[in-house]
Amino acid sequence: MVSATATVEQRARQSAGISAAPIYQLVARLLVARPAGGVLLDVGCGRGDLWPYLASGFAEYNGADVIRYDGFPDDGQFHQVDLDTGRVDLPDGFADAVVAVETIEHLENPRSFARELTRLVRPDGWIVVTTPNQLSVLSKLTLLLRHEFSAFRSGSYPAHLTAMLEVDLRRIATECGWVDVAVEYTGDGRVPGTARHWPRWLSRCWPRGLSDNVAIVGRKPGRG
Repeated sequence: MVSATATVEQRARQSAGISAAPIYQLVARLLVARPAGGVLLDVGCGRGDLWPYLASGFAEYNGADVIRYDGFPDDGQFHQVDLDTGRVDLPDGFADAVVAVETIEHLENPRSFARELTRLVRPDGWIVVTTPNQLSVLSKLTLLLRHEFSAFRSGSYPAHLTAMLEVDLRRIATECGWVDVAVEYTGDGRVPGTARHWPRWLSRCWPRGLSDNVAIVGRKPGRG
């Protein structure tokens, strides 16, 4: 476990720069269903594993993170940032779509981060943010029995700092002025006390309770 006094880089390395395939699939599904295309900015990109899921729909991939992980796409542009500062050194309206996959929970100020994502997307562009789902059966049961959310237990600290509920995500989206906001779940989650996952058909019937991760998507209003 990394110590509580870990640097931003040490915290980043604790996460290994990867997320689960169902999360990337959900992000891709959300953006494919919406008029995006053009420049994609992946903030907190890790190894850039999201790009293969969206490469056919975007002309350019940009990744921003604390460190450049091995395996970052050769055809992508990498931008080194300290996300806890709340500032990405790119111009306003830089991208047609901005995503943050399993990143917001790593940061000290999620609201500042969401405002930065909003600044970085062009008017009428889409923003997608994913994070662990605190409303799952697994997370609620862990909270009840161990007084911690499942994804925020000691082994995940200090990489995971800030637990966000669905209501928090919706409030932040409202504060940032997003429109056409929707919340969706991966439909993939672990059965408490085991390494097994719920059957996909079952988790899709009750996604809020049986999904490990949640996403919020919204559009930055146009100038008109």
